[in-house]
Amino acid sequence: MLKMPYGLLAIVLLALLVAGCAPPGIVERAPEDDPGYLLEQAEQQDPEQAALSRLEAADILARRGQRTQALEIVRDIDDTRLPAEYRLHWAMLTSELGEALEDPWAVIQAGQLLDEAELPRDAALILRGRMGLALAEVEEHRAAAAMLMYVQARTEQEALNDAIWASLSRLDGSELASLREGADELTLGWLELARMVRESDGDIERLFGRLETWRERNPRHPAARNVPSELLALRELRGKEVRHIAVFLPDNGPLSGVAESIRTGMRLHHLHSVERNGGVRLSFLDASHGDLEALYTEARNLGAQVVIGPLDKGQVSELEGRDSVPLPTLALNYGATGSNRTEGLFQYGLSAEDEARQVARRAREDGHRRSALLVPDNEWGARVGRAFEQEWRDRDGDITNAVAYDPQGSATESTRRVLSAGRPDMLFLLALPSYARQVPPTLDYFDAAELPIYATSHLYEGRHQPLLDHDLDDVQFLDIPWQIPDAAVGGEEALPYFDSYRELQEEADPSTFRLMAMGVDAYELARRLPQFQLLPESEMFGATGVLVPGPDGRIERRLPWARFERGVPRPILSFDLLEDGQDDDPLR
Repeated sequence: MLKMPYGLLAIVLLALLVAGCAPPGIVERAPEDDPGYLLEQAEQQDPEQAALSRLEAADILARRGQRTQALEIVRDIDDTRLPAEYRLHWAMLTSELGEALEDPWAVIQAGQLLDEAELPRDAALILRGRMGLALAEVEEHRAAAAMLMYVQARTEQEALNDAIWASLSRLDGSELASLREGADELTLGWLELARMVRESDGDIERLFGRLETWRERNPRHPAARNVPSELLALRELRGKEVRHIAVFLPDNGPLSGVAESIRTGMRLHHLHSVERNGGVRLSFLDASHGDLEALYTEARNLGAQVVIGPLDKGQVSELEGRDSVPLPTLALNYGATGSNRTEGLFQYGLSAEDEARQVARRAREDGHRRSALLVPDNEWGARVGRAFEQEWRDRDGDITNAVAYDPQGSATESTRRVLSAGRPDMLFLLALPSYARQVPPTLDYFDAAELPIYATSHLYEGRHQPLLDHDLDDVQFLDIPWQIPDAAVGGEEALPYFDSYRELQEEADPSTFRLMAMGVDAYELARRLPQFQLLPESEMFGATGVLVPGPDGRIERRLPWARFERGVPRPILSFDLLEDGQDDDPLR
């Protein structure tokens, strides 16, 4: 990151005096000025002069080390009231304080000046660098990577490597491809590196062999001279690759059907992966009897390095009660304790509660504040509803009404009740397709057709049925990439593990397809357990979403969003923070 001397006076000297356009006023005032007096004056002044007084007060406070108060003042300034030559002072001070106080939105606020004014080159690069790091903090990784790579192409700063890689490694295939259009040589090098790592699929020997080849082809690239630390850390895994996985799944009992779907996906993907992964061995052990000690003993005797399973919630809860597990383990369910502190235990599943929490986060990011809930009147609906409500309230959202409906009944009365306690500005819907399709027309009947609906994956059967699903038009929902490829990655061929997807999708019933996708990802996650233990912030782009180990070992899924249009799931277009910052003169 380019560094700037602290304080508005230094910024003026460096960025404006060199340009010969430093205005009188701020630089001429004595540093002993009283910020309190300036703020009092601002209350009596016209808006333009008041903005100047507040800006100088903030600068004085910042130089005195009172950064928090300075940021509060500078963020409340209407920068459009400042003379053009002073807006740079405001942007640089705001971004510097935001960076120091870990307030990324303050930096992003300041960075909007890049699209609105001509800036000196050095100041523009500094502001872009700060904004790139801030965008990464708010999970806008595509914009962050593009911004930081642009700065690096003009400064050759290797210090940006880790930040660039952290954002690039969190982009899916379609996002990486979108950065290629019009890209410069440096960006193309980064994209090739990201593609190479993605295609290595966790094979460390293959990865480092390809990395050396890439460095030889790109000797002057910043990442060739100074490999990102996250990639270098993977060297510790050499010789520790997973070559034998034991799978604990029940052959009999109430979970045997679910287990068979997971097993089918795992086996088929294993066959497609033999050449790529160097011959990983799978050993399936029957977990029906419930004796975990015997299962682990058998797995170790077979030479297994990691375990997939168990699936039974009670067995997973039993593992949660231990200090550690005999072998690194990826359980296929979540325990009942609500927290996992067992060393070596990871947990992964297609949790509806996770989806509900993601809905709450998305809806709040979209600006909604008052939500109604429509969930089934059963234990599943209660659990998922609680997850949404807790996340929603944690984000200062209000609940207008929570309606539990009869899944076998009509949606007319339940939808009327949704609106009876005051109009919400969104509706959280948890429903299977047959019920969900009744809700939008019923809202229309009650003059609430414009109420935005956010739903989980459960309302979509996983196949295009426009005649049946046209009543769901404008409903937003999230689902696994394998179910909504056009919305998730821009088409089927861009999906992760496409060969496995194609074969399973041709034969699978939609009701079991998600479970087969779960089996595919369980296989890939198990191969990466040593990597997750070494680098807890690693991510995997899987069939069931972007998979990230949480601090308690629970694998968190980030799912793509879609909106029904003419009965078919389509991508949701979103505002791109970088969209108008990549013209012919990006330093503007």
